[in-house]
Parts: sequence; structure tokens; C-alpha cells
Amino acid sequence: MPRIVITGTGAVCAAGKHPEDIFAAVRDGHRAITEIRQWDASGWPTHVAAEIADFDAREMVEDRKLHKFIRRTDLIGLYAAGRAIENSGLVSRRVGLDEGAAAEFSDRTGVWVGSGSGNYENDYDFFPLLTAAQQDMPAFGRELGNTVNPMWLLRSLPNNVLGHIGIKYGFKGANACITNHSCSGALAVIEATQALRTGEAERAVAVGHDTPIEPQMVLFYSRLGLIAADTLRPFDARRDGSLFGEGAGALVLETEASAGARNASVLGEVLGAGYASEGLGLFAIREDGDGLARAIREALADAQLSPADVGMIVAHGNGTRASDASEAAAIRTVFSTAPPPVTAFKWAFGHVISAAGILETVVALCALRQRIVPGIGTLTEIDPECAGLRVSARPQTPRSDVALILSRGFAATNAALLVRAA
Repeated sequence: MPRIVITGTGAVCAAGKHPEDIFAAVRDGHRAITEIRQWDASGWPTHVAAEIADFDAREMVEDRKLHKFIRRTDLIGLYAAGRAIENSGLVSRRVGLDEGAAAEFSDRTGVWVGSGSGNYENDYDFFPLLTAAQQDMPAFGRELGNTVNPMWLLRSLPNNVLGHIGIKYGFKGANACITNHSCSGALAVIEATQALRTGEAERAVAVGHDTPIEPQMVLFYSRLGLIAADTLRPFDARRDGSLFGEGAGALVLETEASAGARNASVLGEVLGAGYASEGLGLFAIREDGDGLARAIREALADAQLSPADVGMIVAHGNGTRASDASEAAAIRTVFSTAPPPVTAFKWAFGHVISAAGILETVVALCALRQRIVPGIGTLTEIDPECAGLRVSARPQTPRSDVALILSRGFAATNAALLVRAA
């Protein structure tokens, strides 16, 4: 199979608007989780999250007309994708081609996007009219067209980022929009990689984006017992839940031949991936981490690597008791008594749900290039359930140039991705 290299990256979240800035914040122990500003959350189960500071829609997407047709999550997804495409030099390469070669270049460039899709804010436009109608559905129907934004349908499409990347940059190749909870972003990378391997495309933009900080998400996650009181503490004895963040990550992937043909700068390589489900239920998780262990083993087999070849692990580390404990069990199962340094990033910029896997991959590449495994800034005492992991509040050194990034989602889904830094 052809080697799949990474030629561009982009990212935005509460910790920064560029991959290097986000990595620096994590490395230096900066925690971007603060008071929620998008609504008055003083009476809600939690009043903290990791919002993008000084959010400016024009900074994310210059075209003001487009703002009418897309949501906040789409804005940041397009921003991350745009930075990755710009950094890769894809468009400037096409400009120098003749008409036929440029058309083929566009046809052989695909887009894969991991999207949140199911955010409740999609329905908020209906609330004022529902209140005014006082359960009179005929009255509600009569006024619907006069009250609800006529662009509601277009703004709610889960594939907006995919579509507008294609429209803006003229990428016409294979594509897919993946909505699979916290595994969505990782799966965008995995599916794009496989498409490049099998010849469906020569280049691909992979993106994950999500903005889950909204009232109903906070309320429902809290009722499930998944929200922390004030701080996200992966693998810590005091951990009590997760906290939301918003963000997006993007990678430009190419076959080695495609990157070589245009003398592109190579930032890294996707080595292999695995994906497995435990098939238990929407919220059930096996205590032994079987699904995640199988995903890791599949990724190692795909990359033709042994556990000893992995230099660092970026754990899902969402701070919930069951997930962290079973993730530790899975790592022990695969790596036995010799795991590499383990870290997690959500303590710094929150759980960005659909964007988590790809955003953390972008940050992991920065960590590998600088040969630093950032510490977990909120870790004070490792829980005995998580014993055996090489986690630390202080930075560690990776034992090789390979990182394993883990993602987990509802319905006991698990993804594992192996990347190498150039």
C-alpha cells in the first residue's frame, strides 16, 4: 500500500487558533476552561467550559454572506480546514497546472469530515413561536414561515463544512460526512487514509469540528453523571466527569507520490488505524476495555508495528470514572508492563466531542516534533484503577517518533490512530 503523508495541519480551540499555540498551551500547563459566556449558566449543573475566546465569525470565515447559511461549528471547521489547505500548498500547486491537469487535480482531491450533527441548538429557532402558539398547532403552522429563519434547513445540514470546502476550493473527489459521536474526527482521518490507499483519491482534506457547549447538552450530560463539577482530571483519583470544549482540527493527507510530485513539505505520516465496538449499549462500557484493546491491536497490525514501537499515547482521557479506568485496562492489556509515556489533552481545552480525535492528532504531531509528552496539568494522584500507566503531571520524553491517539464514543465505539512525525 502507498505511504500516506501529512502535508498540512490546522486547528482551533479554546487553547489557541494555531496548532503550535495549542501545543504550547498544553505543554506549559495552561487550562482554557473558564466561565461559560454564551448564556447565563449560573443556575446550571456546571457553569464552566472551554469556549474559544474573543470569537469572531469574520476571523473564522471572511465571507459575511456565508454566515447566514452556517452555524458556529461550521465556522470553526472551515477555519481549521482553510489553515491546513493553505499550509499544504495544494491550491498554489493547482494554479501552476494547465487546464486539463488542474481539472484532474481537483477530481482526485477528496474531503472527509467528522461532524457533530445532533446539537440541540438546531431547534432553538422554534422555541419563541412554540411559546407564543400556546399549544395551538394550527397557529404554529401558520406563523412558522414568518418566524423561523428561512435558512434553517441549510444552516442545520451536518455536511456544511464538507460542502463548502468543495465549493470554495473546487475539490471534486471522493467525500464523506461522518457523524459518530466522539470518534467522528478520528474516523475522518481513517476513512480518508483508506481512500488514498485504495486509489479513490490522491489527496484528501480530513476535518473534525464541534461546538457542544449549549444548555441542553450540559443538562443532559449532567443527568447522565458525565459532567465534572469544576475541573476535568483524567486518570486522577478525584476525577468526577468531563467538561465540554469547542474546536476543530484538520489534516491534509496525500499519497507519497502526490506529495513528492509537488515537492511538498511533509509533516508526518499516518501509519495505521483500528476501530472496534463493544456492542453493549449506548452508555455501557466493558470494564476490561476490550473494544479499545482490539482497536489498538488492529492499528498496530495495520501499521506493521509492535507495542514497543509506540513512542507516546494520547489517551481519550475524558475524566469520567468508567471510561478512564477501562481505557487504562485496555492499555495494560496491549502494552503489558512496558507502556510508553501516556498523556491526555482534554484537561486543557475540554472535550470537543466530534473533533477530539483529529484535534488531538494535530497536537500530538507537534509534541513528537518537539520530543515532549506534555504532562496532565490537573493530575495530582493517579487512581489505583489506572495503575500501570506512565502518566505524569510533568512533561516526559517520547521513546520514539510514533504516537497512538485514542478516541471513544457513545455506543461503546473505539478508534485508534497511529501517526509518525517527519
